[in-house]
Amino acid sequence: MIRFRLRELMTDKAFKENRRITFEEVSTETGVNRTTMSKMVNTRGYNTTTDNLDRLCRYFKCSVGELIEYVELDDEGSSESVE
Repeated sequence: MIRFRLRELMTDKAFKENRRITFEEVSTETGVNRTTMSKMVNTRGYNTTTDNLDRLCRYFKCSVGELIEYVELDDEGSSESVE
């Protein structure tokens, strides 16, 4: 399963800039709808466009691999990060 690391990137950026980063701010700066970002973070298996990935990578100055990660699911549906 693909997992979006959006929340972690927001936390890292907030720490580096010593200020709070909100979904609303990221949405305004990137043009990615706030609801779309919320679904990326909270909906297992959410599918988004490469345009959204491009905009978020540009905003966070990161690669796609830093924005998303593959998480292997076990038989019970629990996730385990694979790096």
